Amino acid sequence: MATDRTENLIAEQLSIVFYDGHFDKVHYGLAMASSAAAIDTPVTLFFTMSACHALMADWHHMPISPGQGKTGENGGDMDARFKAQKIATFEELMSACQEMGVTFMVCEMGLVARGLKASELRCDITIKPGGLVSFLSMTSKHGNMVFI
Repeated sequence: MATDRTENLIAEQLSIVFYDGHFDKVHYGLAMASSAAAIDTPVTLFFTMSACHALMADWHHMPISPGQGKTGENGGDMDARFKAQKIATFEELMSACQEMGVTFMVCEMGLVARGLKASELRCDITIKPGGLVSFLSMTSKHGNMVFI
């Protein structure tokens, strides 16, 4: 019986779809991804639509969800506040995910829909281009999917 449980745990993975482009939501999703990777859970992140901005070199201008930040604050401002509070920063979470083997995917349709180019994506993170079929073929039937 223990073998069956172990096999199921190995087959599980966390797949996160980032659709919303608000900094605070993407930041929390990255915290979730890095935490899962830290306990050896395979993780795939799929960025589409407004969330594609999180994979750009200049993500600092990402908006904050209503009621979550200070008036006029953007992602860079909130991230600086997080740093002062000793909360993992956006770059620390991105780096941790990269180092722990998290798979980053960007939706080609999402880039086009937002007027972004693949050449504008950050180059310090390995990002696989793809679409929904590619993403869904990488997910586990026994894993968990989160939509942000």
